[in-house]
Amino acid sequence: MSWLTEFVRPKIRTLLGRTEVPDNLWHQCPNCQQMIFHRELEAGMKVCPHCGHHMRATAADRLAWTFDAGSYTRIDLPKAVADPLKFRDQKRYADRLREAREKTKQEDALLVAHGEIGGHKAVVAAMEFEFMAGSMGAAVGDGLVAAARLAVLQAAPLVVYTTSGGARMQEGAISLMQMPRSIIATQMVKEAGLPFITVLTDPTTGGVTASFAMLGDVQIAEPNALIGFAGARVIEQTVREKLPEGFQRAEYLHEHGIIDMVVKRGELAAVLARLIGLLTAHQKVAA
Repeated sequence: MSWLTEFVRPKIRTLLGRTEVPDNLWHQCPNCQQMIFHRELEAGMKVCPHCGHHMRATAADRLAWTFDAGSYTRIDLPKAVADPLKFRDQKRYADRLREAREKTKQEDALLVAHGEIGGHKAVVAAMEFEFMAGSMGAAVGDGLVAAARLAVLQAAPLVVYTTSGGARMQEGAISLMQMPRSIIATQMVKEAGLPFITVLTDPTTGGVTASFAMLGDVQIAEPNALIGFAGARVIEQTVREKLPEGFQRAEYLHEHGIIDMVVKRGELAAVLARLIGLLTAHQKVAA
């Protein structure tokens, strides 16, 4: 080792100071593997500027991107009984909940807020995949019912962003009961003559797909979002056939009439505003 590296470099570093560079300035696109500067990624709503891949987004991101000028009011959701079954697998359920809350800064896998979309009143519920894979337990069921009641109270449409691995196994039958509860929530909105719009994002699977996610008056999906009930491998083993290319992806479902439209994230707020305007036009005429 030379005197330059042994003595001179440490002296220079001491005099100038060493600046720590954050390790989250660059993100790699999981689709094209290109590196993206974090500010460019945030400005583009977490859509890769190279290949157009829609990366997963948080529930808070969804709310900020949807409401006019990112302005909205969140509501406090009912607190469900924590760990009703005293469940334990490799960890205690109570510990998993605590870790998920510390990681996401949320109480559970759903946020609900109200504000305006394109000048129209709206209630929006957004699921958070980072909270135990967006699994639907009693807290999510309570949150959906609360969102539906708020929509009816405000005579506003309800928009729900879905992303989930399905029912929360740590709550057993209680989690399965949230499927009919979520359907009742959607029915409350529809019986009040209000629009119910679902936006299916990657991934939307299991009991969420089998319940409220597929009951929207209009069903929208983000590009290439994985949407289905059981996994492709399970289906192949059951039917003993090779599934078609792109099976369970948004574009395939749109082509086969399962969903109404596939909309890019940057255009979604404008599309929602237009749909809400069309679906609530009769209310304005009556008023």
